[in-house]
Order: sequence, then C-alpha cells, then structure tokens
Amino acid sequence: MPKVIGLTGGIATGKSTVAELLKIHGFKIVDADVASRKAVEKGSEGLKKVQEVFGDEALTDDGEMDRAYIGQQVFYSDEKRAQLNRIVHPIVSRIMSKERDEYLKEGYNVIMDIPLLFENNLEKTVDEVWLVYASEPIQIDRLMERNDLSIEDAKARIYSQISIDKKSRMADVVIDNLGTKLELKQNLEKILVEKGFIESFDSLSDESSSS
Repeated sequence: MPKVIGLTGGIATGKSTVAELLKIHGFKIVDADVASRKAVEKGSEGLKKVQEVFGDEALTDDGEMDRAYIGQQVFYSDEKRAQLNRIVHPIVSRIMSKERDEYLKEGYNVIMDIPLLFENNLEKTVDEVWLVYASEPIQIDRLMERNDLSIEDAKARIYSQISIDKKSRMADVVIDNLGTKLELKQNLEKILVEKGFIESFDSLSDESSSS
C-alpha cells in the first residue's frame, strides 16, 4: 500500500535537495511552496484577500504578490503571520489534498513537502514525518549566503519556526545534513534501504562520487 510521508525541516536545512533525491527514487512530490504560490497567484481570490488585509503595498506594479514586502511583515510579527496563514492555508490544503489523492490512486508513494508541518500541526495527516536536519549555525550560514541576508534577518526567519532540535525530537525519521551533498545522499539512501523503499544504495552513491 502506498505511503504518505511528510517531509519537513527548517529554513536552509536542505529539504529541497532531499525532495529532488526522493523524486529520483520514484516518489511523487506534493510541494507546499508550489501550492502556496498557486494560492496567491495573480488574479486569484487568495491574492485579493491578501491585498484586503495587508494593503495595496502587498502587490507589485504588475499585480503579483510582493513577496519581499509580505516576508518583512510576517517574519517580524506573529499576528500578521497568523493573518496570512488564515488566508493561505485552507487554499493550499485543498490544492495539496487533490494532488496527493491523484498520486495515491495511481499507486505512488507520496512525499508531502511541508516546511511548516509541525508549526501547523499536520503530523496526523501523514503516515510518517521525515525531517532534514542541519544545526542552527549551519542554517544561519547557509541562509545568509543563499539569500544575501544579514545575520539578524537570517535569525528572524529561523526563529519564526520551531527550533530544528525540537523538530528532530518530534520526527519519526531524521535525515542528517551536517556534511556534504554526497554524505546527505548516502544518509538518505540508507534510510530508504532500512524502510524497504529500495534494495541498495550503491548505484546512486557510485553515480554521485563519479560526478
């Protein structure tokens, strides 16, 4: 019987990389970030509601959601983050549930890629929770480099979520991403073997080491 696995982590822990690796092994990915963008795409009801709550500044000149502006609003205000979530989450849930059900009908194992899985109490909507782990200092360094952020802005984004150490204690499976990309691949493949999703991890590791 196909499984539904919730994949989560923290900002800049490497969750997207793990999702891509899982796709290679035949898992179907239902991405909360993709669904979130659909929920507030240009001309959508979701975007109209965002504009009503956050004002005209929430839109760019061409009618898209101004993500930089909204990001600054919600990362520094629990109240505004809750307001945005009340708009977006129900729409995202409908989009993701439809996609998940279609894949399950086709017999695929499904990864529900949900960054804020624990924050939104979605553990019971999946069979298992897999968490991609990197320490907080690594998160800060990666986020500063990736998004060109100050240390204060990087910390604000990280601290807007449950700490990665607490999440790791709540997860069913922890995928270690403290090292290199090759080590991450090997750590994930070992888990897939232990869980019975693949028979061995030699092929992908050999391919990785030769690339």
